[in-house]
Amino acid sequence: MNRRWLRQPALWAWLALMLLALGLAWRASYVADLSAFLPRAPSGEQRVLLEQLKRGGTARVMLIGLRGADATTRAEASRTLAAGLRASGHFDAVHNGDHTAWQQAGRFLLDHRYLLSPAVDAERFTVNGLRDGLADTASLLGTPAGSMIKPLLWRDPTGETVRMAEAMMPASAPRIEAGVWMSRQQPRALLVATTRAEGADLDAQAAAVAEVRRAFVPLAGRGLQLELSGPGVMSVEARGQIQAEVERLATIDTVAMVALLLLAFGSLAAVGIALLPVASGVLAGIAAVSLGFGEVHGITLGFGTTLIGEAVDYAIYYLIQARPADPAAAPAGQGHLHWRHHSWPTVRLGLWTSMAGFAALAFSGFAGLAQLGVFSLAGLAAAALTTRHLLPCLAPDGAAGLGLRRPLGRAVARAAAALPRWRWPLAALTVAALAWLALQPSAWRGTLASLSPVAPAALQLDASLRADLGASEAGTLIAIEAPDEATALERAEQAGRRLDALVADGRLLGYESPAKLLPSPATQRARQRALPNADTLRARLAEAAEGGPLPAARMQPFIDDVQAQRRLPPLTRASLAGTPLDSALQAQLLPGHAGGPWTVLLHLQLPPQPTLDGTSLRAALAGLPDTRVVQIQAELDGLYRHYLREAQWQAGLGALAVLLLLGAHLRSLRRLLAVTLPLAASVALLLAGLTAAGVPLGVLHLVGLLLVVAVGSNYALFFDHLRHTGEADAETLASLMMANLTTVVSFGVLATAGVPALAGIGLVVAPGALLALVLAAAFIAPSREVPAAARVGQSAR
Repeated sequence: MNRRWLRQPALWAWLALMLLALGLAWRASYVADLSAFLPRAPSGEQRVLLEQLKRGGTARVMLIGLRGADATTRAEASRTLAAGLRASGHFDAVHNGDHTAWQQAGRFLLDHRYLLSPAVDAERFTVNGLRDGLADTASLLGTPAGSMIKPLLWRDPTGETVRMAEAMMPASAPRIEAGVWMSRQQPRALLVATTRAEGADLDAQAAAVAEVRRAFVPLAGRGLQLELSGPGVMSVEARGQIQAEVERLATIDTVAMVALLLLAFGSLAAVGIALLPVASGVLAGIAAVSLGFGEVHGITLGFGTTLIGEAVDYAIYYLIQARPADPAAAPAGQGHLHWRHHSWPTVRLGLWTSMAGFAALAFSGFAGLAQLGVFSLAGLAAAALTTRHLLPCLAPDGAAGLGLRRPLGRAVARAAAALPRWRWPLAALTVAALAWLALQPSAWRGTLASLSPVAPAALQLDASLRADLGASEAGTLIAIEAPDEATALERAEQAGRRLDALVADGRLLGYESPAKLLPSPATQRARQRALPNADTLRARLAEAAEGGPLPAARMQPFIDDVQAQRRLPPLTRASLAGTPLDSALQAQLLPGHAGGPWTVLLHLQLPPQPTLDGTSLRAALAGLPDTRVVQIQAELDGLYRHYLREAQWQAGLGALAVLLLLGAHLRSLRRLLAVTLPLAASVALLLAGLTAAGVPLGVLHLVGLLLVVAVGSNYALFFDHLRHTGEADAETLASLMMANLTTVVSFGVLATAGVPALAGIGLVVAPGALLALVLAAAFIAPSREVPAAARVGQSAR
C-alpha cells in the first residue's frame, strides 16, 4: 500500500492546526442573548439597555407560576418551593408574598426607622408635629392595622413604621390569598426569584432553572404544573433551541451532501475527502471567533452550517477538475499540477472576492455581525487552503469514480448553450424588477426581535405572569448615572421630587425609586439632625400628648429609640444585604462595572391612557445631571435601524472591494461588466421576489445577499473563463452544477430552521445561488472566437 501521503508535511501541519482548533472550539463559551447584536460604543440610553441585558437586576429575575389544585395546596407548595430555592444558593432572593421574611427583617428596619421614614424632618418633632403624629396613630388603633401597630405603640407613637412601609410599598402588587401571592385571573400561585448569577451567565442561569425544576418535582404529584419565565429562562431556552437546530441542520446537511457527492463521485473515499475542507472551515471559524470575541453566539454557530454549502464547492472543483490535460501522456499523480495551473487561479479569485465581501462585516460595531464576518473569513480561508494543500496529498488525480457526472455535465452543457438566448428577456425582467422596487416602500423593516428564537407562547406566558404580579410598565424608565452610590441616591431624590409633581397632577400613577428604599446619606444625616435631644423631646412630647389618648409618661422607649438612632452611621446598599429590600434595591441601583458609573433606574407606572410622553418627561427632568428618559421600544427600534444602516454601509464597502478586486484581475471594463451584471441582476430579482412576498428584510437577509454575491462570483468567473478559453468539458460543467446543487440544498435546509434569523439567510441564499448560476450562464455568452463545439461539453461527446 502506497503510504507516501503520510510523509507529506501539509498533512501533519493541517492535522496539528485542526487539533488546535478543535481544542479551542471545545473550550469556547457559547451564548444566545441578543446583547451580542447591540453596539460596542453605545449612547447613554443604549448603555442602560446593555447593562440591563447583561448585568441588570431585571435580567436576573425569574418569574414562577404554580398552576392547578386548590388555593390551599398552591399556597403550601409556594412556601415549600420558596424555602427550597432560598436554601439552594442559586438565588439572592425569592419572594412569594409570605411576610415571614419581613417579620425577620422588621427589627432591622425598626431600629433605623428615623433614617428611612420620609416623614422625618424638623417639623415632625415640634410640638405640633408630634401632636399630629400621635393623633394619626391613635386613629389607626381601631382599624385592622391596629393589631400591627399596638405591639410597637410606645416605641413608635408617631407611626414612622407605617410611613416607611407606605413609601416602600410598590404602586401595584399581586393579590394575597392564603398568605401568598395569587393570580387575580387564574388558578396560579406566583413567585419571583432573583438569581445570584448575572443574566449574561447562561450556564449559571441554566443551573438556576434546573434547580427550580428539581425543587418542583416533589410538588408535581399534588396536581400542580410549573410555569417559568423571565429573561434568563428565555435565554437558556433560546440557546437550547439554537443548539438543537444547529445539530439538526448539520445532520440533514451532511446526509444531503453525502448523497449528492455519492451521485457525483460514486466513491465513499472521495466523499470523505470532499468533506475535509468543510470541517476545516467550520472548526477554523469557531476557533477564530472564540479567540477574537471570547465567546461564540448561537446564531454565528448556526451560520457555520451554511459554510457546508460553499466550502464543499472547493472540494468538488478539485476532485473533478484535477486531471491531466492528456491522461494518456501524463504519468499518474500529476492531475493536481494541472488543476493548480488552470483552475486554482479562478478558485483563488473567487475566494478573494468572497473574503472581500465579508471583510467589512468583521469591523462592525456590533459584536454579533462582526462574529459573522470573522467566522466567514476564517472559514472560507481554511476551506480553500485545505483544498489547495491537503487534497493534492490525498487525491493527486482527483476522484477516480465517475458517478453521474458525465450525464449531468451533458445536461448542463445543453442548458448553458440555450440560456444565452434568454439574455434579453431576463435583462428586461431585471429592469422591470428594479423599477418596481423603486416604487415600493422599503422592505428593510426587520426588527431586533426578529433575531430572537423565543416562541410566541413563551412571550405570552411572560406577559401573563408579569400582569399577575403587577410588574411596572417596562416601556419607559428614567436612568440616572453618577460616580458613586451616595451621589446616585441624591440624584434619584432630585428626580423623585420632579416626578412627585407629575403624580400630584395625575399624569403619573407612581414610580419606583431606590431612594424610597434607601435615602441618600445626606438625607439620612439631615433626618438625624432633626431629631431633638432627650430633654427637648420629653418636654415637647409632654405638651403634645396633653389631653390625648396616649400618655407621654409611657413613651420612654420612644425617647430612647430616637436618641439611639441620632448616633447611627448612615445606611448604605451593603447595610441592606440579606433583607427583603436587597433584591428590589439591586434592580434599581446598579454599581458601576469595570470603573463605569453607578446607575439608578426609576420605573414608572403610567395611567391606562397615558398623557405623558417622552418629550414631556424630558422637559420635567430638564437640568438634572446625567438623567435620561429611556423609552425601551423606541431605543430598540433606533438600535436596529442604526445596526441595519451600518451593515448596509459595510455591505456597500464590501461590494466596492469585490469590484476593485475583479477589475484588477480582469483588466477589462467589458469583462468586469459582464461578470458583475449577473450578480447585480440576481440581487435585484431576489429583492423584488422577497418584497413581493412581504418578507420584512433585516441584517441577516443582508448577510444572505452577501453570500449570494460571494457564491455567484465563482459562477460568473467560471463562465468568464469559459468565454475566453473554451476549456470546459462535461465533467467541468458537472462540477459547477454539483457545487450549485450543494449550495442550494444546504441553504434550502437552512430555510426550514425554527430560528428566524437562520431561516432568513437560507430563504435568501438558496434561490439566490440558483439564480446567480442561471443568469451567469445567460449573460456571459461564449465568445464568438471560440468554436461552437469547444464552447460547452465538447470533450464529453
